[in-house]
Amino acid sequence: MDRIVLHGLRGRGRHGVFPRERAEGQTFIVDAALGLDTRAAAAGDDLAATADYGAIAEKIVALIEGEPVNLIETLAERIATACLADPVVREAQITVHKPDAPIAVPFDDVTVTIRRRSEARQEAR
Repeated sequence: MDRIVLHGLRGRGRHGVFPRERAEGQTFIVDAALGLDTRAAAAGDDLAATADYGAIAEKIVALIEGEPVNLIETLAERIATACLADPVVREAQITVHKPDAPIAVPFDDVTVTIRRRSEARQEAR
């Protein structure tokens, strides 16, 4: 399976379980690796035959900046679902970074990574 990878998509969201996170918001960063077959797009040099990563990036940032959720696990699931809505995307690996998480000790980053597959498209292979 081929991959298109988007690194470091950023948005300001209000996700978290604490009132301060909801009130003030913080930066969230997303990496999205999309599994698909790019042969048809390459053969025809045709954007319509592949995933439009610009449009997918906009959807991801809209989810980051959209309706708040308590957990970054939930945000990752919503992003994966949006990526798999593209008819050529068979798999999505999503990493959500929360570099300003409310943790009382020094740290660099908190991430959640999930991998989801479109079962219908997997069976069609």
